[in-house]
Amino acid sequence: MNTVPERSRVRLPDISSRAYEHPADRSALVALRKLTGFDVILRNIASLFSDRALRLLFLASSVRASEQQFPQVYQMMLDGAYVLDLPRVPELFIWQNPEVNAMALGTDKPFIVITTGLVDLMDEDELRFVIGHELGHVLSGHAVYRTMLFALLNLVTRLALIPIAWIGLKAVIWGLEEWYRKSELSCDRAGLLACQDVAASRRALMKTAGGSRLAELSADAFLEQAREYDGVPDVRESLIKLMQLQGTTHPFAVIRFAELDRWASSGDYADILAGNYPRRDQDRGTSMGDEFKSAAKSYQDSWNRSADPLIGAVRGVAGSAVGAGERLMNRFGRRDDSDDGDS
Repeated sequence: MNTVPERSRVRLPDISSRAYEHPADRSALVALRKLTGFDVILRNIASLFSDRALRLLFLASSVRASEQQFPQVYQMMLDGAYVLDLPRVPELFIWQNPEVNAMALGTDKPFIVITTGLVDLMDEDELRFVIGHELGHVLSGHAVYRTMLFALLNLVTRLALIPIAWIGLKAVIWGLEEWYRKSELSCDRAGLLACQDVAASRRALMKTAGGSRLAELSADAFLEQAREYDGVPDVRESLIKLMQLQGTTHPFAVIRFAELDRWASSGDYADILAGNYPRRDQDRGTSMGDEFKSAAKSYQDSWNRSADPLIGAVRGVAGSAVGAGERLMNRFGRRDDSDDGDS
């Protein structure tokens, strides 16, 4: 089996999750982290009830990886936690389920669950990518903030007493789903940083779409699928693409493949491996305004790259909206930075 030698993996001490988070994911997380104390309260509440129930369920119905059980998979998890310098190594459970899936669960003490379907599908290096993806969710604290947003969403639902509120509620749901999808792109990057094998990362994403017959798959052809999906010839197909996103929390396979392929070839990935990345001790000084502008620029760059006819038709309007948002956040960001300086 072709594996990357342990000595060739670069450890990333004290790496902040901001290093790999997609700008749209990062801006949302920075804003939520500014709600001082709320995440701590939520984490404590979750640890009392739902976290305990979930862990007990998997403790009773699956296999906890260790040096005695699934030792190779357990070592991959230890390696990934070492590379990403996680403050605490999460527990890892292997769940008998033919579905190809992996999850990071829990808020106070997160743990990872991987199905046997996924273990059977992936080779060692591909599994390193998958485990690194889930470790990215842990390091970013996605479970805490996803739970927080669901709590806010439930609150909005209770306040939806008039018909027009339904429109606002749908907008909130769409925004939540969009953030979920961007958080998955973030953690694909974390998976690549953990395994540091671009080819294995690409194979893992192809296998989630096409199964185990790797000899029948082509990275170049799969990337061409992504280009074809992006550049559909008709605005009607563009609208269908938008409709198909409703209710989804994960990007489609070709989108994930193309996004990770682009990031892997960007200077950001090489810079991180060279040690040029934000540290956790710098997180408190992060400007919400700067992160919002970064997210807006990310969307604008994505629209400029896209060959989708609908995006082409509204690109100018969208760009003007982004510009207006940046001006607003410039004012808010200056006030935010001033507040940070006083603390």
